[in-house]
Amino acid sequence: MVLSSSASAVRFYSDEDNDMSTSKDKIVNKRATDPLDQLIFEGGLRIQRVWFDRDLDLIVVLLNNKKILKRPLSDFKRLAQATDAQLHNFEHDGIGIHWPEVDEDLSLRGFLKYELAHMDKPLVA
Repeated sequence: MVLSSSASAVRFYSDEDNDMSTSKDKIVNKRATDPLDQLIFEGGLRIQRVWFDRDLDLIVVLLNNKKILKRPLSDFKRLAQATDAQLHNFEHDGIGIHWPEVDEDLSLRGFLKYELAHMDKPLVA
């Protein structure tokens, strides 16, 4: 706020009066425009559980809407080469999975994008 005085009046200026305010003054909560972000951040879609099956080459993710997402474990070199102990030492916050010992991070958004990209693929090649 700036105080300006003239002979006849005193006026206070705020950031609303000033076109030169910083962007931090203009932060507004905006709705996500990307459908995947809408599902995650507005719809509350979250990772509930995570499993691994080396024999089937799978990472299996159970979502809070009871749907299952799958990815080949071999898609992630660090995870494929990790020991069982390292593979099972992960943290997840509902929207991402982190393996601190192997420095790998996977996102719910990435799992969803993979599923969408592979929906049209035949089961048998």
